[in-house]
Amino acid sequence: MTALVEVKGLDKAFGGVHAVEGVSFAVEAGQVYSVIGPNGAGKTTLFNLITGLYIPTKGEIRLNGESTARLEPNQLAERGMCRTFQQMQICMNMTAIENVMLGRHLQLKSNLFTTLFRLPSLRRDEESAHRRAAELMEYVGCGQYVGAEASAMSYGALKRLEIARALAAEPKVILLDEPAAGLNATETAALEDLIRKIADQGITVMLVEHDMKLVMGISDRLLVLDHGRVLAEGTPEEIRQNPDVIAAYLGG
Repeated sequence: MTALVEVKGLDKAFGGVHAVEGVSFAVEAGQVYSVIGPNGAGKTTLFNLITGLYIPTKGEIRLNGESTARLEPNQLAERGMCRTFQQMQICMNMTAIENVMLGRHLQLKSNLFTTLFRLPSLRRDEESAHRRAAELMEYVGCGQYVGAEASAMSYGALKRLEIARALAAEPKVILLDEPAAGLNATETAALEDLIRKIADQGITVMLVEHDMKLVMGISDRLLVLDHGRVLAEGTPEEIRQNPDVIAAYLGG
């Protein structure tokens, strides 16, 4: 069976410093696959490489069996890979639903001609995008903000809004970079339920997260990074029992 996301021998050096070195792993379709490790372990750099923000120094990344070499983030999104960011990328001068509709543009069929002349097909696309954005806001748990400005939303709701925007592109795999950061216990529990719901829908989830309770409870497999290298990879139970991981990250 071909992995949905496959990484082989991935390196990224900034000057003489290797932020990621020799990283290899595979993510099967439908999995929740988490990447853990302390600050500076290379987790976000790894996500930036996978999603086309960085070009690898060497190594290979494949999406659904095809190389992603030199593909831009928007081209990867067209092929089914979307993400959220550690530092939220929300347009605060727009409404909440407009933010979600930004993620829907890949699904629209409008072209320059229909846009210039405001043809009926453009209006239908816009109406369809608006309906789908509203559905996704309800789906992620921030439906009460459909008519609100993004600037009026709580921090936790903005986190869910960014997930809704990524889902608007109809991804095969969604990469979530520290989605629980800054959330309280109630919000984190709701996030866990949402991730389960996304995975149950058949969307593969890759997760960078520091909340060990969350990742151990929700992940099918985990990758543990240590100074850019793979320290361990396996199921939550295997990671819990790995002595190197226990010593380095999870405590005695």
